Amino acid sequence: MPEEAVEWQLPRHPRSVGRSRARLCEQAADWKLPDDVTDTAVLLLSELMTNAYRHAQVSPGREIRTRCALEDDGRRLRVSVTDASDTMPTFRNPSPEDESGRGLILVTLLADAWGTEPRPNGLGKTIWFTLDLDATTPAASPSPTASAHAGSTAATSGVPPTHGTPPSSRR
Repeated sequence: MPEEAVEWQLPRHPRSVGRSRARLCEQAADWKLPDDVTDTAVLLLSELMTNAYRHAQVSPGREIRTRCALEDDGRRLRVSVTDASDTMPTFRNPSPEDESGRGLILVTLLADAWGTEPRPNGLGKTIWFTLDLDATTPAASPSPTASAHAGSTAATSGVPPTHGTPPSSRR
């Protein structure tokens, strides 16, 4: 298996969302991740990157760092997004007409675990999610859209989120 972790930094700009998705797709192909895991990871990364560029009220020039890693001997994918804002993400209660406000809801529904934490050595925070690779088979795992419609929730990872909702069993 190639490198077990990759990182990249991108400017705090809308175009960085698409760039991060493309890089994750390339890395997932190198790691030979299942398509359903890749699709879910790309969707959730897109949500976190969008939140980072839209809501991190920081001085110009600050970048967003993304890290993707295979953990637990390749049985879990962990994706994290770090920005320079100390403001932790919060859930919104969007109405059906709202065009945004569902990002953390999607993360909660589709990730096996997720959380946020302040950066240990300075400004900012990291928000992360994990997706289990062992339990993912075409027959055992619904698509992200089917999961969201079915009301699935995130499973616990032993590392409770600092913020957000506590994970509960997905499978």
